[in-house]
Amino acid sequence: MRLPLPDPGATKRLGAMLSGHHGRLVVFLHGDLGSGKTTLVRGLLRALGHRGSVPSPTYTLVEPYSVCGRECLHLDLYRLGDPEELDYLGLRELLEGPVLVLVEWPERAGDGLPAPDVEILLEYEGDQRRATVFARSAVGGSVVENLDRDHIVQ
Repeated sequence: MRLPLPDPGATKRLGAMLSGHHGRLVVFLHGDLGSGKTTLVRGLLRALGHRGSVPSPTYTLVEPYSVCGRECLHLDLYRLGDPEELDYLGLRELLEGPVLVLVEWPERAGDGLPAPDVEILLEYEGDQRRATVFARSAVGGSVVENLDRDHIVQ
């Protein structure tokens, strides 16, 4: 599914629409620096009820959130030096259970992450952005099927 993202609000609305799935969901976010990956995560966390700041975990690599009884992990692997570093973070234990996992720069993890349910490619298109959303599992198919294009693009 391809979606134009005419402004940061549209990117946040796309993120918010991903918040409706309950249970384990792994989302890989691809795109250049500044393409909107963290903005999308902010939209999702706000939709779940998080009211605090949502910084990019560029230096900490992982930022955990517990929102309305839901466990969420925001990973930014841009500065990951080696996929083995994921073991030092205790990531395997963090990924147990019905956690929502949002991963920026997943390609830097090698095979150290579970397979994604949804992959989102955020790209520049002129002075705007575009999202291409891929379902990578049955769960991901359900999530993508429920995206409301008209609500996101409004």
